[in-house]
Amino acid sequence: MHITILSPTIFESASILNYLEQNFALESGSYTKNELTVSLSVCGVGLVNTAIHTSSLMDRPSDLFILIGLAGAFDQKYKLGDVVSVTEERFADLGAEDQDGSLLSVHDLNLINKDKPPFKDGKLINPTAAEFSFLPTAKSLSVNKVSGSLSSIALMRKKYDGDIENMEGAAFFQVCLQHRKKFLQLRSISNYVEPRNKDNWKIEEALQSLSKVVISMLDNLSGAA
Repeated sequence: MHITILSPTIFESASILNYLEQNFALESGSYTKNELTVSLSVCGVGLVNTAIHTSSLMDRPSDLFILIGLAGAFDQKYKLGDVVSVTEERFADLGAEDQDGSLLSVHDLNLINKDKPPFKDGKLINPTAAEFSFLPTAKSLSVNKVSGSLSSIALMRKKYDGDIENMEGAAFFQVCLQHRKKFLQLRSISNYVEPRNKDNWKIEEALQSLSKVVISMLDNLSGAA
């Protein structure tokens, strides 16, 4: 089995790289152990970088593509440090702002048919997620600018029924769906979506949780004792 893991930044996958270097054999730029081969790459922050990088990997003979990273949660049904499997994504701020300040999506504007594949009612849904049911699930909103004020948070919550927010997922989903690839997106909750206050963030704890989940998954797939 060949798995390709992407992360927006190197620090989100540093511990996983260290694990691979210590436990797998490096062969032609990938890491191999028993019947498992793992490729690791940094896609860059944001939707454009992610779309470009993910598209460049679609000819790779990979059985599963996994995007990993941090995310903010809209409410406290998730604890900081929880790792979730994202089942659906939306391009949450792609569209227009109306006169009253409300959000108009590209589907509201009839610029993209909300049910034209790979969209279903304006959503990008991952059919592969059901095959890996070892984590709690989340519906995600992908944005170019993370929400950091009460007004922008209220607009996003009024418009969409999202559990978490990130900056890459929808692009990754769309590319994988259009190329009919199997994929997962795993996100660790580093903060709540609230008026921006980095003192409340738990980045290191979230990174540790994310690495633990991914390493456990690789251990199981490689048949490690």
